[in-house]
Amino acid sequence: MKILLATDAFPPVSGGSGWSTYELARGLRTRGHEILVVRPRPGTPPGIVEARYDGLRVMEVGATAPAIPYVRNYFKNERLYATLTDVLATLIVREQIDLVHGQHVMTCIPSVGAARQTGVPVVCTVRDYWPVCYWSDLIHTRDEGSLCPGCSAAMMVRCIRPRAGAAWPAALPMIPYMRRNLGRKRRGLAGADAVIAVSSTIAADLQARAPELAGTRLETIPNPVDIADLRARAAATSAPMPQPYALYLGKLAPNKGTSHLVDIAERADLRWPLVVAGDGPDRQALEQAARGSSRAIHFTGWIDQPAATAWLAHASVLIFTSRGPESLSRVLIEASALGIPIAAMNTGGTPDIVQHEVTGLLSTTPEGLAADLARLIRDEALRGRLGAAARERALRFDAPAVVERIERLYMDIRKVRS
Repeated sequence: MKILLATDAFPPVSGGSGWSTYELARGLRTRGHEILVVRPRPGTPPGIVEARYDGLRVMEVGATAPAIPYVRNYFKNERLYATLTDVLATLIVREQIDLVHGQHVMTCIPSVGAARQTGVPVVCTVRDYWPVCYWSDLIHTRDEGSLCPGCSAAMMVRCIRPRAGAAWPAALPMIPYMRRNLGRKRRGLAGADAVIAVSSTIAADLQARAPELAGTRLETIPNPVDIADLRARAAATSAPMPQPYALYLGKLAPNKGTSHLVDIAERADLRWPLVVAGDGPDRQALEQAARGSSRAIHFTGWIDQPAATAWLAHASVLIFTSRGPESLSRVLIEASALGIPIAAMNTGGTPDIVQHEVTGLLSTTPEGLAADLARLIRDEALRGRLGAAARERALRFDAPAVVERIERLYMDIRKVRS
């Protein structure tokens, strides 16, 4: 088949969703399909630039996106949807595309629109909570651990306050737009031939919170990770630090729970260095807390994939503080595949990866996470047992097996269409 993958992000500079799309593209190419990747680039000059990554054709679509709250979101959603739908429809016809697969929030709705215009099948992958939460994370306060029960007008008032600060009353007139935005996303998503949820938690939330999808085929298929490639790259790295260390790897942001990292290290009596690899809006506050701590805490800032693999491969334990409902963390899958012991918050799709007391330790509070970290630090045998079991269980996320499942879905959809 000729398959068009429309994706919000793609390597070489991207997060987990971009690397997951790359693994899918590479896996489909290995299975004999011809792949065209289309990536919108909001905030860059309008126009289309063709590039290549690992031999894959990547069409980058520039689009205006002012750096103004809400206005930027409108340009990245409603304005971009119209532009990108036209671009995708043109490419479908010109490239004789057989199937379109939208990968994320900016690309799923245009993928459905373009596919419907041209009569080809379309699949959408939902990697987080964008169809049921305007902010995509279900977090409505910086202080509570509870998650938003639903996007009512009253709950939107609550979720605006921690994001807009003292100016929150001025943002209240945006609530009608926010509700229309969510409704449009769900109605558009319902037009897909199939929706892939990357975890059981995402699938359950779509069923519970998105009634528009009641008649849409919903499959739960995880993100793919090329485990053999990951292990080979990890084996070729040198330890970035001579002594044992605990690692946090990811974005430094409220939904990631990183504000608790320093306190967790203190409570766990962490005597190894804590390496914080990543960047984000909470970095300054976290560095300030670290300066007042008695622990050795090292900040790397943003790091590329090779550096992330090296830090992960040689970590003695991975700390996963996320309090938001993680969809399916690539960091956790990769750590598991490398046999790194994990202490994680039990949130979202994390139990799809980490089985408590079997492949890692799960907790529901920062205090519990600190206690789990202390256990792992003290008990080398426990670390070895959990890491070995995690290596084995991670094979269910191996790219060849996951890509084969997605390919079968494509074939099934085309058969139904015919």
